[in-house]
Amino acid sequence: MRVLVVEDEHVIASALINGLRGEGYVVDHADRGDDAVWMATEQRYDAIVLDIMLPGMNGFVVCRTLRERGVDSPILMLTAKDGEFDEAEGLDTGADDYVTKPFSFVVLLARLRSLLRRGPAERPAVLEVGDLRLDPAERRVTRGGTPIELTPREFSLLRYLMHHAGRAVTKQEIVDGVWGDEFIDANVVQVYVGYLRRKVDEPFGRNTFQTVRGVGYRLVAERP
Repeated sequence: MRVLVVEDEHVIASALINGLRGEGYVVDHADRGDDAVWMATEQRYDAIVLDIMLPGMNGFVVCRTLRERGVDSPILMLTAKDGEFDEAEGLDTGADDYVTKPFSFVVLLARLRSLLRRGPAERPAVLEVGDLRLDPAERRVTRGGTPIELTPREFSLLRYLMHHAGRAVTKQEIVDGVWGDEFIDANVVQVYVGYLRRKVDEPFGRNTFQTVRGVGYRLVAERP
């Protein structure tokens, strides 16, 4: 089982990492919220232990961003003592459970095991546009039954465009939906749409990704 620990307090992070590794888990660590989003988007984790107060991006934003990007790993949030509003907001943004600081490692471990037994709360819906099919849970894309290999970022971009199929979306909307709070030039969208065209359209003789001049892009259904 692979777990991502997102905690910027060195003492707490070290205790969690050593304790979980001692229980047989494979543990990765991030001490910034923006790094956590990148890691959880690029790598599949069986669970995420997420603190709220983080540099770069707080835990609430991390949680909401991951859910918006289709990351369905169970999230155990670390909240402040007597922080009932933290607990409520954490659950509202997509966390599955919480443990209040200061916490007992035995209790945290029990909560984590419970989440792992439960697995993802809900399997994301499969998206279909024409003969193009994307399964978020399996991280699988096919066209007419033929598998298409995409990088994690290409997959996220295709998922966003398929979710908004038929509607013209601006480059900035795409940046916000796919890259989130990362500071990138909106023109990078053009580069990634080009990657998708070469993988998803050209080998099949299609024109699914339409450029809307002065706006952005529209994904349309186009059958053979």
